[in-house]
Parts: sequence; structure tokens; C-alpha cells
Amino acid sequence: MPLSEHRIVFTPSGLQGTVAEGATVLEAARALGVDLDSVCGGRGICGRCQVIVGQGEFPKWAITAAADDVSAPDSVELDYRGARPLKPGQRLGCGVRVLGDVVVDVPPGSQIHKQVVRKGVNLDGLVVDPRITLHFLELDDALQPVGGESASRSAPDIAADEAGDSITARIIDRLEREWGINKVGFAFSVLPRLHAAAPNLTVAVRRHPDTGRHQVIQAWPGFVDQVVGAAIDIGSTTVAGHLCDLTTGSILASTGRMNPQIRFGEDLMSRVSYVMMNPGGNRELTAAIRDALAELVAQLLDRAGLDYTALADVVLVGNPIMQHLALGIDPTPLGQAPFTLATDRSVYARAEDFDLEPGPSVYFGPCIAGHVGADTAAAILAEKPHRGEAVQLVVDVGTNAEIVLGNRDRLLAASSPTGPAFEGAQISAGQRATIGAIERVRIDRDSLEPRFKIIGHDAWSDESGFRTDNPKVTGICGSGIIEVISELFLSGVIDTQGVITGAAAARTHRVEADQRTYRYRLADGIWITQGDVRAIQLAKAALRAGIDLLMERAGLDTVDEIRLAGAFGAHIDPVHAMVLGLIPDCDVDAVRAVGNSAGSGAIRALLSVGERREMEEVVGSVTKIETATEPRFQELFVAALAFPHLHAPNPSLAKVVALPEPTSPAAPTGRSRRRRRHSA
Repeated sequence: MPLSEHRIVFTPSGLQGTVAEGATVLEAARALGVDLDSVCGGRGICGRCQVIVGQGEFPKWAITAAADDVSAPDSVELDYRGARPLKPGQRLGCGVRVLGDVVVDVPPGSQIHKQVVRKGVNLDGLVVDPRITLHFLELDDALQPVGGESASRSAPDIAADEAGDSITARIIDRLEREWGINKVGFAFSVLPRLHAAAPNLTVAVRRHPDTGRHQVIQAWPGFVDQVVGAAIDIGSTTVAGHLCDLTTGSILASTGRMNPQIRFGEDLMSRVSYVMMNPGGNRELTAAIRDALAELVAQLLDRAGLDYTALADVVLVGNPIMQHLALGIDPTPLGQAPFTLATDRSVYARAEDFDLEPGPSVYFGPCIAGHVGADTAAAILAEKPHRGEAVQLVVDVGTNAEIVLGNRDRLLAASSPTGPAFEGAQISAGQRATIGAIERVRIDRDSLEPRFKIIGHDAWSDESGFRTDNPKVTGICGSGIIEVISELFLSGVIDTQGVITGAAAARTHRVEADQRTYRYRLADGIWITQGDVRAIQLAKAALRAGIDLLMERAGLDTVDEIRLAGAFGAHIDPVHAMVLGLIPDCDVDAVRAVGNSAGSGAIRALLSVGERREMEEVVGSVTKIETATEPRFQELFVAALAFPHLHAPNPSLAKVVALPEPTSPAAPTGRSRRRRRHSA
């Protein structure tokens, strides 16, 4: 080995090689392909390249390292005042020069591809693999304004071989010489900003993994250390978004708002009907959702204290009708068989294509089928049933429920038209989940007296704190209606067929005649009517029939795990859901609410090129079942109307609750499913 070269080993990667004496650790890392972060390019500004230089014996690599095998701190480190303070025992990789054989550890915070774990959002195991990176460049100090060619180009992109002696040419030169980035083009929207940003500027570069090309999409004057992206789930009822730091994976802000399209119809089909019956209706719906997206993005940035120029990427997911309307595509083909999508591929677009300010790119995830969209694809990415052996059932409960069943061997997906009953609509005292809504209910099995909790108040209705504060009960939301009907069934007030029985009136004054039927008084002015029970029966039967159809296709009688997704699913009690037959029998401990898994999947696709690619690949392998055209769906729907179910056994549920005896013969109907597990 020449005397002018020294051996360097990086941990935890184990990458090693020789470098010339005097080379910085950052230069060595780049030469060896080590995952060491930097924005400033070794100028001692960003503080991202912090490392730990080892000293002592390292038998594994036959290295004995001493303090003088690296340079002492010089002005680069001594004068460092960046936003990321030097941690004890750590040094700047751009300031440490190799003078002997050394072992250098790259801590997690200094790695470009960081593993991220967040509470409240399922990002377990996510490794940040940014598609967009920041680079600080110092152009020629004598740089003068050149020509007007950048402003005069009408093409949306300028390639490297088209640039001359210009700011773009000098940026291309610096990116290639200092960062090894080639095949560089420029987004049209960034060109007007270059003169104001030069000569010392930070650029955001977006890479295209499939082509190896790069594109400068943003430029700021001076040193900038943060670039962000937004992950947004466009639900038919709620639009929810998260703002994330694209380099650290940190969630900087989260917010949500009602989907303004609700004024055109509560459910998806009513919105499609509006488009069919009103010329220009699709443009109205598109304008409404785009306005909502712009307001949501502005709110996220405001909460994080950031300017719009910090936004570089937006990931959108939603069901197919939401996708079509957001993209400005007529959704009416999705209103009738064969429910043909305009595209099932992921869509890359510019911000201005969505009526957002120019700058960031927009990615809309891939759809699976005519009624199973990118929100379901994102939920699969978040829950990852395709990676495990256990048969997992993922159910996103909403006005249009999405269902995914399977494991690493096979995935099936479908949707069921549950309608808005689970969200409080079509219920006599129903309302959305806001302050004052009843969300939890328990009914005494003997006295039939209820107690309940409302949103915004901790005490139960039979506790002194509830009476003292005298909160106003405004109605009952989805989780509350599920629980009260389940409790009424377990108490014998409602029979297997969903009928509020007249016999219950003899047991309690709370059951009263209501014309030809009966109703139950839950609270002052809050009644559970026979119509309410029927609305929930129809909604739950549609959902359960979709689940049963997938299980039948997979040859399964049982599942190993159930994931309840969506805003409503996050608040459903698993036992009450099984009592009503909303989901099939399963070990209660294996049923888990996972919140907005579509939003979690959207964040994964935003922060990781690898996860985005994984979502696109797994979508292509999913078997699609269209419930609206399946003859068996109606038979399964009828069987699912009963509580919990007309004939499906419930051994796991029977271990935790005492189920009433069926009030009518429960003879099996239709085909029976084969007994098999672990083979979806």
C-alpha cells in the first residue's frame, strides 16, 4: 500500500477502502458509496455529516486507531454555527481529514436513508429514501445576468445539452463536479427564480429512479436546509393531510377538513349522479376539491411556519371517483358496469395541473379497480399484508367500504356500497363525530338502563361529573350507533333479525310503540328507531357480503388478523363490530384499529422511492372482485342481514360475550366454503 494512502472502514455499513492522505471523511464516504448526508457539499454549513471517529483496537478489521490518525478540529469545525449543533463525541465529516487507518461510525441521524418510527401514524420500518435532495452551490462570484434565454423558453423542461454559458449551465457543472449528479434538466417553473437566487444558492433536485435523470425543481438564495412534501388522502367525507420533512421524515403538521363535494351528494354515487344530470357538474366537483387541496396545503404550511417555496412534492391518494374528479376526468363511466377507469396507473403531474401554485410535483397513486382506488393501495402499503404469512383482512369502513384480504401468497380486493349510515347519516338522531355526539354506549342486561359517553367529555352519563357539568347531548355518531344496536341485541331488545321486539316494552319504559314498530329511548330526545336498525343492517350486510365474497373466492372460513382502517374504523369497538356481524369471527386480540392507513401509506410513498415502487408493484398483483356484478353478492348480502350472521359460526366471539339464542331458524343458505387457512 503506498504511504500516501490510508485504510478507512465505515460502520454500520461495513464499507471500506483506501483514500489519499488528507482526504476528508465526507470525500471518502462519497468515493465508497457510504450513506452520509450533506446539503452544503463539505462547506461546514449544514451539520448533516456528523460522524464518530473511533479510537483503539478494532480486531475485526485489524486496525489500531489513535487520535492523531485524523486531523485536529480546524476552522471549519471550530467556527461551525449551523442549525444542527455538534453532538458530544461527534465531528463534521467534511472537517475531519484522514491521516492514518481509521474506523468511522455514521450515526442514524447522519444517514440519508433514515429509519423512521412515528407514534400515531404507522411508519414502522420505513426507511427514508428521498426522491428530492438539497444541494448548496457557490457559482462564480463574478456571475452577471446572462441573455434572456431561460425566460424565453416555452418548453417545460431544458436538458443539459441545450444549455450554454448560463446559470443553468453553471448549476449543471457544479452538480456534476461536486455531487456526481448528471443528466440534469430544469423544471420550467424554476427558471424565473434563478437570477434572484444566484450566485450562492440551494437547489432541490428530483431524481427519476427509472431513467437516471435529474431535474432541478426549486432554487433559493443562500443556504436552505429544509424541503417538505405533503401527503393527502382525499376521502369522500374528509380530506386529511400531513406535511413532512423530506430529508428527516419528520411529520411537521397534520390537519383535515370536510370534503366540500358533500354539498353535491353524501355518497360517491350521488355525486356521479349529479354529474350525469347537470351539464358541467364534473367541473364544479373538480373545482371544489382543488380549492380544498389548495386550502389544506396552505394550512399545513402555515402550521409549520413555512413558505410555499419550501414545498417540493405532493402525494395524493383517494378512491377512483375522487381520483377522476381531482384529475379533472369525467367520473360517469364509474357509475355503471363495467366501471371502467380512465387509468389504473400512478399519475405524475405538475402543481399547476391541480390549480396549485407552480413549483412542487404531484403524484397520484395507482388505482386497483373501478371502485378500489389509490387509498386502498396506500392502505396495503401501510399494513403490508403482502409481506406476511398470516391471512390479514383490511377493512376501510366508510360510505364506500374497501376490503383487502390475503397474505404474501395472494391478495384480493373489493369494495362494498355501505352508504353513509356508519357516519351518522340516515339515522334519526345521527350526526358526525363532533362535540356532544354519543360515542360509547352500555346497556344493563337486566334493567335495560343505558349509560353513555359523549365526544368532548370524559365522564359516563351515570357519573356525577357528567351531571354536574351538564353537557349538551346533540345526537349519536357512527361508533355510538354501532354500540347501542349491539348492546340492544345482547340485551334482548333487538332479535336476530334486527327487530325491536314488543316484548321488551314489558321490561322497560324506554321501549315504546312507534306506529307499527317500536323504538328505544337512549337519552332525552335521542331515540333508536326501527328505521335506524334497518339502516345499520343494510350497511353492515353490504360490507359483510363483500368480505364473505372475498373469503369464498380465497377458500377461507377464518382469518388470522383484522385491521379496521379509516377515521370511523379507528373508533369501532372490535367486540361490538363482531356482535353485529360487521366483520367475521376472529380472536378479539387480533382485531386492531389502525386509523387512517391510507394516509400512512401516502406518507410512505412521499418519503421513500422504494415504498412508492412497492405500492405500484403490489397493486399489479391484486385480484380484483367487482361486487356489483357478482351474482353471489346478493345471496351473501341476505345472509349477512341477521345479527351476527344467518349461519356463520362465532366461536371466538362466544368466548367474550353471551350471544342470545337465534329467534328464527338459521339454516345455511348457498354454497359452503372450503376449510383452509394460510393459503390466501
